[in-house]
Amino acid sequence: MGAFSRQKFFQELAHGCLLPTAQQGLEQVWQLLVICLLCRLLWMLGLPSFVKHLGTVAGGFYTLYLFFELHMIWVVLLSLLCYLFLFLCRHSTIRGTFLSITVLIYLLLGELHMMDTTNWHKMRGSQMVVAMKAISLAFDLDRGVVTSVPSPIEFMGYIYFVGTVIFGPWISFNSYKEALEGRKLSFSWLLKVSVSWVKSQICLVISNCVAPYLFPYFIPVYGDKLLRRWLLAYENTMSFHFSNYFVGYLSETTTTLAGAGFTEEKENLKWDMTVSKPLNIEFPRSMVEVVTSWNLPMSRFLHTYVFKSALKFGTFSAVMVTYTASALLHGLSFHLGAVLISLGFITYIEHVLRKRLAAVFNACILSKKCQPNCTHQNKKKLWVYMINTAFSALAILHLTYLGSVFNSSVDYMEEDEDDITNHTIQKWSELSWTSHWVTFGCWIFYRLIL
Repeated sequence: MGAFSRQKFFQELAHGCLLPTAQQGLEQVWQLLVICLLCRLLWMLGLPSFVKHLGTVAGGFYTLYLFFELHMIWVVLLSLLCYLFLFLCRHSTIRGTFLSITVLIYLLLGELHMMDTTNWHKMRGSQMVVAMKAISLAFDLDRGVVTSVPSPIEFMGYIYFVGTVIFGPWISFNSYKEALEGRKLSFSWLLKVSVSWVKSQICLVISNCVAPYLFPYFIPVYGDKLLRRWLLAYENTMSFHFSNYFVGYLSETTTTLAGAGFTEEKENLKWDMTVSKPLNIEFPRSMVEVVTSWNLPMSRFLHTYVFKSALKFGTFSAVMVTYTASALLHGLSFHLGAVLISLGFITYIEHVLRKRLAAVFNACILSKKCQPNCTHQNKKKLWVYMINTAFSALAILHLTYLGSVFNSSVDYMEEDEDDITNHTIQKWSELSWTSHWVTFGCWIFYRLIL
């Protein structure tokens, strides 16, 4: 929006950014919202299950074509490969592990050889959702959560469920089957859809029109060269965070609108799907809380199907395998991989350090908030609050540092991985590798008090 005085900036903000952003956001997804609503209505008609599955597949295919045109064939090929694998290995008891390896090989080959990087990255979200659904189904079959391999039409209905096929989130096969029964329209359903949609648009506007101009237009803070670097890093981080919240709330909208995303206890139905918890990220207790709150369904997927499977190799190994799996699912992007692997070390060291400090001081200073009936003697003393506040401040520093590599210029580097690598190293060098040094210092301190 150029360089303006603060008064001129706010005058230009509404028609120069706010309205165009909201308008473009609606233009890009209105057809998806209509198809989700049609899917919801179809499921309520009491039709045979295979007809509902067919309708879901048709809606998913049309939506994929709207967003990716003929490039959608690569998503279709992945789903066909997954079902072929599940059918051929239907008598195996380790389908989850082998399918995970197969899917990762497909994704890596696709990114490296099958098509250009730019178009592949546009489909990365849908590819990841398909991969997670297929892998979770394979593990559920191994564990007996799902009793038999679904029919082809059931599988494709699950994979191409229109509420999740573009923006996610991951849902389990059993959740999809429960949603297929078609719950009645209700005010609570409409309220959930409306609130999630409004939140998504607010987050989109903040990401595009507020965060990039946070300093000094919205918050008149100035400083020397080093401070300006950290302020710019915080702007990049905030913009990246709110773009994630936008996708999260939008996926809540589409999933709920299409008829999934509820919990049922006895006769009490709650439309309560939650994808992200922004307050836990912007005002974190710990980095552990941040990574679980970033994308709750994906965190649940990684914990259930990756972390638990790798736990037999030890906690640290399981943590690193989980973050590596997440990085591979996100694609061969250096900055994403570097951030996720760094997060693996940061969260593990923070967890063990705070666990040790909690034992030494007998205090509620764990990475996750203690239950009211915990056995710690020191719960609400001032020094306990001070320690937790210090770790919260440290988490914000980590988030600012790691998020500094995500800005609009990275989008134009998608085809040149060397540029992304150099950009990441340059950004972290400008911030003196602070987060990595702090993490190393925390590890040294942990080893000293062990």
